[in-house]
Amino acid sequence: GPYTSMKTVKILLELIRSVYPLRTCNYDLSPEKVNNGKYKLCLEYHLGNCKGPCEGLQNSDEYHTQIDDIRQIIKGNFKSSIHYFKTQMKALAKEMQFEEAQRVKDKIEVLENYQVKSTIVNPKINNVDVFSIISDDAFAYVNFLQLSHGSIVRSHTMEIKKKLEESDKELLQLAIIEIRQRFNSQSKSLLLPFSCTIGDDIKVTVPKLGDKKKLLELSERNSKYYRQERFKQVKIIDPDRHTNRIMAQMKTDLRLAEEPRHIECFDNSNIQGSNPVAACVVFRNGKPYKKEYRHFNIKTVDGPDDYKSMEEVVHRRYKRLLEEDSGLPQLIVIDGGKGQLSSAVKSLDLLGLRGKIAIIGIAKRLEEIYFPNDSIPLYLDKKSESLKIIQQLRNEAHRFGITFHRNKRSKAAIDSELERIRGVGKKTAEELLKNFKSVNRIKKASIEDLSKTVGHAMAKKIYENFH
Repeated sequence: GPYTSMKTVKILLELIRSVYPLRTCNYDLSPEKVNNGKYKLCLEYHLGNCKGPCEGLQNSDEYHTQIDDIRQIIKGNFKSSIHYFKTQMKALAKEMQFEEAQRVKDKIEVLENYQVKSTIVNPKINNVDVFSIISDDAFAYVNFLQLSHGSIVRSHTMEIKKKLEESDKELLQLAIIEIRQRFNSQSKSLLLPFSCTIGDDIKVTVPKLGDKKKLLELSERNSKYYRQERFKQVKIIDPDRHTNRIMAQMKTDLRLAEEPRHIECFDNSNIQGSNPVAACVVFRNGKPYKKEYRHFNIKTVDGPDDYKSMEEVVHRRYKRLLEEDSGLPQLIVIDGGKGQLSSAVKSLDLLGLRGKIAIIGIAKRLEEIYFPNDSIPLYLDKKSESLKIIQQLRNEAHRFGITFHRNKRSKAAIDSELERIRGVGKKTAEELLKNFKSVNRIKKASIEDLSKTVGHAMAKKIYENFH
């Protein structure tokens, strides 16, 4: 060991016990005592789990050959054990001991089945160490795979805290030396993501294709998986560190001058130009800050014009923040491509905020990130935490805007249904809804009930309209 999984240990122990009859007592098994028969037979012998080496029923050389074979199995080398049992099986069959030969054959099948399950690479790749590294601003993660006879016999990932601006190459060199010493690796062949000088007698390969390249990719996936698991733990144990890391990552990924601790995102909502509205959502330290969310009714734009609508709401939002001397965000996210982004930038120019606030647009189709005056978009990794925060902002702005738009549209539909009744104006409709709560209740109300709110003459008109 150490093994990465307790399940692996149990399976391996069951395999060894099923193939080799081992003693579990603590008697001295030196050849002179074993071969002279100094001990009484134990229960294990009678159960068939032991051949009785302590009573001389199994000689010392045979027993220790088993131990050597078990050591080889644990290292991932099944070759010697399978060869030994095949030779034994043929000898028993030649002597007509077919039942014993079948038992040996069963052991060969157990070994071969286990080997098939554990062999995930080319069996010709033998006695090789694989190392990979991924890193961020504060930590690096180095994964180590040890291969023997085409099987991965060990996997270990190390987390390294950066103290200076060390390169991945420097960190990997240090990690290789430490890990190989810790696990006493004697391998003379290494697979690495880039060339490193480890020692004169060690061969370093940087694979480009084939099974060796797949091994390196597997090691990198292990590093990434370990990193994600560490992030989940840190998020629970040390949320401030988690937030600081994400903010630093966003600053790097989006090429910002400062960390985006305060982000605002805008989205327009309209259906065929009816009831146009917009929404602004606010994130602080990567989390929604709902008390600063804002809705906007579009006032200066006629018809479905997303560009003009975006220009209006961005201008209104930051004009007000400037008048109130409120804090400005470090980043503005616009839900849309180059067109919506250009419109928002016009408003920032009018307010003299261009260059003071970073602004980007996110297009839905391929999740491209657009920057002002740059026709080539940025494509972030789909698993990037920076992209996930931007997507969360966009989705939250869309949800908030759509909810407001639906409520406004529903209210307009209700108001128009009442206002179509001759003599019923906006104030009368509002008064009726205030008292009856819904149009359906107004329809079911009697003339007497309606009279209490709008008088008998108007109540009669409303009742006759619905009946």
